[in-house]
Parts: sequence; structure tokens; C-alpha cells
Amino acid sequence: MQQVWFITGSSRGFGRALVQTALDVGDQVVATARKPEQLTEFTERYGDQVLTLALDVTDADGVRAAVAAGVERFGRLDVVVNNAGYANLAPIETGDEADFRTQFETNFWGVHHVSKAVIPQLRAQGGGTIVQFSSVGGRVGGSPGIASYQAAKFAVDGFSRVLAVETAPFGVKVVVVEPSGFATDWAGSSMTIHDIPADYDATIGAMHRVVRANEAVAAGDPVRAAEIIVRAVKRDNPPSHLLLGVNAVEMSLAYSQQQIAEATSWEDVSRSADYNQPYPANFPADEPLAQPAS
Repeated sequence: MQQVWFITGSSRGFGRALVQTALDVGDQVVATARKPEQLTEFTERYGDQVLTLALDVTDADGVRAAVAAGVERFGRLDVVVNNAGYANLAPIETGDEADFRTQFETNFWGVHHVSKAVIPQLRAQGGGTIVQFSSVGGRVGGSPGIASYQAAKFAVDGFSRVLAVETAPFGVKVVVVEPSGFATDWAGSSMTIHDIPADYDATIGAMHRVVRANEAVAAGDPVRAAEIIVRAVKRDNPPSHLLLGVNAVEMSLAYSQQQIAEATSWEDVSRSADYNQPYPANFPADEPLAQPAS
């Protein structure tokens, strides 16, 4: 069945690959970007199958207008993809607060604005799917230098879990996509590198060198990822969280194992905080938690 997609951040990376893939399978697409002139190849090739719109996801009024334009053109929205986002690199200690907030405006509030704007339409038509782009970092965290980006991705995940529960009675499904390193412009011209003090060279400096120079970080193919996402959302039961990339899978499995091990180690102490539980409980040995086997 032909579906109608609404995709943010369509000019590059995952967004562009998703626009291409959705159009190639015969779907219709509302492709949005800050600079819609970067999408002219799609209108030239696919004609009325695609509608391109200018959109800054931090502008709530603009988001509502774009959603309305998409519905006016195609009559409905079946898959809404919150892809727009970026990261700048800086230490928490010395990073510019305004830049931190600006990143959060796009990476979290943009997701909020689009999700909120489409709910009435999805509810009225009896369902749809919202795809939220997060990151494996939004699950495991701890990547030095990108605190705003990862904080926003954790927020997107928490927001999306509530969104899924609230909208499930309306037939709405929510899929959180968690990629590892892909060959997009995420670590290229889209990323601003702020001053990295010498004290942070071993952490943030190393992160900078890895994302800019290590090919293994960009092992993922955005075209394959787009094809996987398109196939996944057409299922009756898509995953709530979709990991993409070898590193995403391996990091997430290791993190989950470590979470279980730590929760188990402290189980008696944690339970003892309730009135009806034995107290005090014996603390576990004061030593580093054994790392899970890789």
C-alpha cells in the first residue's frame, strides 16, 4: 500500500536517503529542509510524487504549517520521520551555553514540535508511524565532547516512550532509530569544533580525532539504513527501537549486560530502601564491576 512520508532534514544524510528510498518504492513524500532548493532533483525526477518545503524544526508555527501543507497535498501522513539534527564538539566546562541550548532546540525541541503537530492528524486518520532518529549514544551515552547532542537524544528516547504509550490507542506506532557511525555529514561540515583545552585532549581531543579520521566510525551505509527503515515501518509490528550498525549492536549489548550486572550486584541494597524490606543490607564488595565478556 502506498504511504505518505513526512521527513525532516531531507537535504543530506539519512534524510536524503530516506526520501530517495521511499520515492523509489512508489510512496509519496513531503521532504523538508532549511534550504529546499537542495531538493530540486527530487521534484525534477518524481514530479507530483514529492512535495518539498522549507522548514526549520525549531519554529513550532512553521512546523504546523508544513504539516498542514503536506496533508493538503496528499490527504494524509502515514510515516513521520524526525531526522533533523546535528552535533558540535566542546567540553561541558568551557563550552558556550548558547551553543549548547541551540543544539538542544533542534535535536530535542524539533522532535517535540513535529511529533505534537502530527498527532491530531494521525489520530483522526486512525494511525500512522512516527520515526525518531536518536543514536546509539542516546542509549549508552558517554561520548566526550557532545553532551548537548547526547542529552537531547536521551530526552528524545524518554519523550518517545511516553509518546508511544499515549498514542497507541489511536493506532500510532513509534520507532526510535539508534545508529552508530554512518557515512553521512554528521562529523563533517555539519559539526563545529570549538576550542579543546589541553586538559581534555585525552578525551574530547581523542573523540575529535576518531570521528574525523577513523573510517571504522563511518562503517554504516545510509542507503542500506534507509532501505531497512522503509521495510521495517511497513511491518504490522515494527521494533520500538531499531539499532543500525555493528557498533550500535555491540555497544548496546555490552551496555545492557553491564546494567543487569550492576543492578543485580546492588539488588539487596536497592530493595532495602522500602519500609517493608530488611534493613540494613550488605553492600557489595567495593571494587570495580567486572566487565561483560565481549
